[in-house]
Amino acid sequence: MHPLKFSTATAIRWVKHMADLGLSADIVAILIGLAVGGLIYALSYPFVSGEILAAKRVASVSEARAKKSGNSRSVADIAAQRKKQVAESLKDMESRAKSTQKVSLRTKLERAGLDTEPRTFWIMSLATGAFLGLFTFISVTGPSGPLASLAVALVGTFGLPHWFLNKLITRRQKKFQQELANAIDVVVRGVKSGLPLNECLQIIARESPEPIAGEFRYVVEQMRVGIPLSEALDRLIVRMPLAEVKFLAIVIGIQQQAGGNLSEALGNLSSVLRDRFRMEMKVKALAAEAKASAMVLGCLPPAVVTMTYISSPDYIMPLFTTTAGNLILAGSLSWMTCGILMMRKMINFKF
Repeated sequence: MHPLKFSTATAIRWVKHMADLGLSADIVAILIGLAVGGLIYALSYPFVSGEILAAKRVASVSEARAKKSGNSRSVADIAAQRKKQVAESLKDMESRAKSTQKVSLRTKLERAGLDTEPRTFWIMSLATGAFLGLFTFISVTGPSGPLASLAVALVGTFGLPHWFLNKLITRRQKKFQQELANAIDVVVRGVKSGLPLNECLQIIARESPEPIAGEFRYVVEQMRVGIPLSEALDRLIVRMPLAEVKFLAIVIGIQQQAGGNLSEALGNLSSVLRDRFRMEMKVKALAAEAKASAMVLGCLPPAVVTMTYISSPDYIMPLFTTTAGNLILAGSLSWMTCGILMMRKMINFKF
């Protein structure tokens, strides 16, 4: 029987009933003491049995669980918000990259590192085309002379200068790609030592070799006039459209929006860039033999024609002076172009 079910009034009634029955005072006192003891026990039973302690423990456990679930919800909300920010920043960068797909001549000159105006470039291109056309017109005699000189003039005006410009752009981009990982390591060491990111970029602009120093100097100058770092890096992508530069802009943009350890993120990026460059060099080494074979096969027909013209020009001249020879030469050039393009497609690896 639970002690709380014991009634104090019932105990007192029992004591009075015993006194009426003529019991002695000692017995009555004993019974009263038992009644008081029973009352005290009934009041102290929850503490003695541990029910209140158990209830407090259950309440504390449930409160801790509620607090833990609230913390887990907050962590999940933070992770979801960061993921949303990352997705939005990537979408922003992709839209900006798509909007700047058309490249002007001025941008190409900047990519090549040439301090030349587009007007000067076109003047030099026209002069080159005129010189090559005039030289061909003087060298080639016969009915095909004017036609050949016109074709050479067009190639010299629109083809050769742009090909040379693209070669300069490719060479400069390769130099930038080779030194970018070292520049990122400078930023990592500077951030770990407590320097701000702007100061690390200034160190790269002062101490790195070209073209790294020039490009980051331009970024620092833009930041000094109030342009945000993200926009300055977007302009760097326009001038230097490399996947490595896009990775750098994405890492810095995400860190500015979502937070995180910048030195660790840039350190991982530096390792990835070095691995990419190492893989590129390995692919080029494995494809060197195929490229050499393609170059030999591509250069063999023009070399044979040149040597035949030097040794016996009367034998080879009908190709240039007769209509049938011109048709044969045009067909040979067409087939040779198809073969060269096919070989280039086979040995051109994308990485």
